[in-house]
Amino acid sequence: MAKQVIVIGLGQFGLGLIRALSQSDAEIIAVDLDEKAVEKASSWASKALSFDAMNEEALAQLQPGIRDVCVVATGDQSKEVGIICTAILKQLGAKRIISRANDELHARILRLVGADDVVNPEWDFGARFAPRILNEHVLGEMILDSQLVVSEFVATPGLLGKTLAELDLRKRFDISVIAVKEKLSGQVVQAGPTNIIKEGDVLISASSHEAIRKLVEEEDGK
Repeated sequence: MAKQVIVIGLGQFGLGLIRALSQSDAEIIAVDLDEKAVEKASSWASKALSFDAMNEEALAQLQPGIRDVCVVATGDQSKEVGIICTAILKQLGAKRIISRANDELHARILRLVGADDVVNPEWDFGARFAPRILNEHVLGEMILDSQLVVSEFVATPGLLGKTLAELDLRKRFDISVIAVKEKLSGQVVQAGPTNIIKEGDVLISASSHEAIRKLVEEEDGK
């Protein structure tokens, strides 16, 4: 059954979220006071509406209590709008509310008034982008906990022309390669012992935080 998602606030984050969700079978309701933003969202949303997100009667018409997720993406606008909208959605029985915060204080208030999850896209992007500054081979990281990170990194010269079995990265660096994005085909394939690593391939792996850095230092030094 398709997820039903309400997205309130159609700035860059809100529109980007709707565009990504539209690639699935999700039923998306998009809301913003700005009619131009609503018109743009209508290309991806099942329904796009223009009204004040602090209007309780208008929000009630969306029936948030029967939707799977409500996203309050108004963080780049007035903080007050996000806080009041979150509180109203909670009162209307929304099952799950994800709200966007600008700072730590804003995040704490959003949780107090009913947000189940709080996100800050700028902080999240900064955390993912930092590894690219520290290591040019790393395209991005997703931190799972203090001991484990999922990384995307471009194959270093020392890996090229060898199979994953020959490289034995798990034994040598405690790196588990999950998948390989092939440069030639652009496809992501499940990693297996017979995968031959080619120039430009991107490896998707699970490892400790320092493992990729150690691999790059050792393989680049050959």
